[in-house]
Amino acid sequence: QVTGYLDDCTCDVETIDAFNNYKLFPRLNELLESDYFRYYKVNLQKPCPFWEDNSHCAMRDCAVQPCPSDEVPDGIRSGSYKYSEEANNFADECEEAKRLGAVDDSLSKETREAVLQWAQHDDSSDSFCEADDIHSPDAEYVDLLLNPERYTGYKGPDAWKIWNSIYEENCFKPQNVKRPLASGRGESFIYLTKWVSRVCVEKRAFYRLISGLHASINIHLSARYLLQDTWSEKKWGPNVTEFQQRFDEVLTSGEGPRRLKNLYFLYLIELRALSKVLPFFERPSFQLYTGNKSQDAAMKHLLLEILHLAKSFPLHFDENSFFAGNKKEAAKLKEEFRLHFKNISRIMDCVGCFKCRLWGKLQTQGLGTALKILFSENLIEKIPESGPSYGFQLTRQEIVALFNAFGR
Repeated sequence: QVTGYLDDCTCDVETIDAFNNYKLFPRLNELLESDYFRYYKVNLQKPCPFWEDNSHCAMRDCAVQPCPSDEVPDGIRSGSYKYSEEANNFADECEEAKRLGAVDDSLSKETREAVLQWAQHDDSSDSFCEADDIHSPDAEYVDLLLNPERYTGYKGPDAWKIWNSIYEENCFKPQNVKRPLASGRGESFIYLTKWVSRVCVEKRAFYRLISGLHASINIHLSARYLLQDTWSEKKWGPNVTEFQQRFDEVLTSGEGPRRLKNLYFLYLIELRALSKVLPFFERPSFQLYTGNKSQDAAMKHLLLEILHLAKSFPLHFDENSFFAGNKKEAAKLKEEFRLHFKNISRIMDCVGCFKCRLWGKLQTQGLGTALKILFSENLIEKIPESGPSYGFQLTRQEIVALFNAFGR
């Protein structure tokens, strides 16, 4: 039932399936298993900013195992998540320096200017996400390969409350629609989406991105479900019944196939962002810096191959239809878009299960980074081939989140 053309796009499901399954995903999977992309720094201790939350999941499978610091590659641990070659060479000295003055003594004028630009940029208002302070004592590196996204037993009213706040408060619903979703069996939802066809393309796209993200998470929970839990062994695998309850056309009153099509829509948006950001990664000064020179060079080569492949996709989403009307109205709508999404990234700190919180934060940051790229096209086009990229920057966190979210 999930077939044919996607709304608001020139693309169809079959073209995406063939392109992803045979060309892109095998290469992307290899990239995500590399050291640079498997370690993600995250603060799972941030308090929920919206309500008192004492609902931390006590089940073992909700826990996240952080990395002992000696397991994280030196190049990543040294904090060198900004990318000129020169800046990387000074990473260790920067780490030891207690004051900016000490850093200044060791850096060339050009690099010093770049560091200041980076600092200003990271505090600037183009972000779509409430980013973690990765220098906080509570922020820890997590090995994503050892903490896979899967069903943990976190469900019921607490999980439903998270998704309800995301849809209820952040999806541009018309005033006369009181609840865009209602709870079925606690962890399953029935969306009331008739209003979606009546709103403008930008607001419709926003809703579809959130719905696609929701679908992606539910698919992974169904695909890696705890099928057996005894004292001797745990067995994880696909739970077809769980999948059907969330996506079957009959069981979801016709909503299931639409949710899955929204997942394809999300894929197209993130694929488009990858095709647009190529100039940032192509610069000779950009490195995937872990400290292992040969692996870093091989992974950068693979990364560029994936980005060129993304660019070659024949039926890209045309983001020019976004915010194309009255300039004043468009600017206001774009800012609303950004603030709504930023709010969603903050809601992720209310997720009671730490493993779900980890993957929720990573995927919202990845989608937020994709939106930031699409809205920074003019800045990306002006990136010089060598030297610092003042106008447009991505932190290591954003890069790791972008590619892992797309991998999901």
